Amino acid sequence: PEAEEPTTQPVLGELRASQVGPESVQLEWSVPEGTFDSFTVQYRDGQGQPQVLPVDGGSRTVTVPGLSPSRRYKFNLYGVWGRKRLGPVSTDAVTGEAGSGHSPAPEDEEPTSQPTLGQLRAAQITPESMQLEWSVPRGSFDSFLVQYRDAQGQPESLLVDGGSRTVTVPGLSPSHRYIFYLYGMLGQNRAGPIFLDTMTVSDLLCVLSIAAPAPQSMESPFPPRLGELSAPHITPESVQLEWSVPEGTFDSFTVQYKDGQGQPQVLPVDGGSRTVTVP
Repeated sequence: PEAEEPTTQPVLGELRASQVGPESVQLEWSVPEGTFDSFTVQYRDGQGQPQVLPVDGGSRTVTVPGLSPSRRYKFNLYGVWGRKRLGPVSTDAVTGEAGSGHSPAPEDEEPTSQPTLGQLRAAQITPESMQLEWSVPRGSFDSFLVQYRDAQGQPESLLVDGGSRTVTVPGLSPSHRYIFYLYGMLGQNRAGPIFLDTMTVSDLLCVLSIAAPAPQSMESPFPPRLGELSAPHITPESVQLEWSVPEGTFDSFTVQYKDGQGQPQVLPVDGGSRTVTVP
């Protein structure tokens, strides 16, 4: 018989701010009993907008970046266990003054200003791989760590050297949702994560193409030219396509693809458009 889910819920311990800078706060917490699948840190930014930072279940620390100097923040930590969300435990922290901690440090001391992670995005998506790109607005890291779960739910890790800003994650499954977490490693410290929630494309959707009729006007001796076709936004039920026309204009466009049953489909698009959503 299959093992039953434990009836004893895990327990969240104390949440505290272990390091505070002008633009970031490092949070730490404990789990006195059991294990969680993941954690969620919630807070409001300098404009009062709610922010959510997901953290994998094995972590006990996270750095919250992009904060404003000399401002009080309240952080709420939730533990996710199956379908339940437990907590929150909370802590308050006041960020440091602008310019503090940025004075040159002696070489034998650890710098007080940590590098920061920027945005993580998917540059290229195929049925079996994902090319990730990220930015480092300030400073530099020794290395980066990409973590995710494969199609069978097993944790996977990719170590990337500190000079890189891109990595291709291979061995993925078509039409599968993935959440990628990127950490920046500096000495014994780990900054982040920043995360990306995205989905691989279907192997059938790879036959997407744009076909365009020849323009009726022959005033120009050079025909218009199609540029690159990309899929910047993918959901379980739709794909948003974008394309460019480096030269000239077209009367209209035609998107051709095969649906989930393998049947060919045709989607006409007017000539002034450069994007369409395939439902």
